[in-house]
Amino acid sequence: QVQLVESGGGLVQPGGSLRISCAASGRIFSMSTMGWHRQAPGKQRELVATITSGGSTNYVDSVKGRFTISRDNAKNTVYLQMNSLKPEDTGVYYCNLRQFRIDYWGQGTQVTVSS
Repeated sequence: QVQLVESGGGLVQPGGSLRISCAASGRIFSMSTMGWHRQAPGKQRELVATITSGGSTNYVDSVKGRFTISRDNAKNTVYLQMNSLKPEDTGVYYCNLRQFRIDYWGQGTQVTVSS
């Protein structure tokens, strides 16, 4: 079993920065892919960014150049550095880990961008 625990969400003004983290525990294998998804009120959950164990990254177009995903394999932790935040970045951010085609999810952390 795998457990994911997010931290670091909060309220930030437009143009500000925030870093959220996700620590994974349990049976984690080296070939796992980790990532972040978000869900805004009234909208479907969408992929934000992913990172493989080898460090290859992928971003949704709306966050390219503003968000950076990274991971510490030794700590089984993934981070999302969010800069130049916009009100449309508001939502619940969920950590995801995929291994052997099985998805695991965290409980989510709220990010609110508002003045």
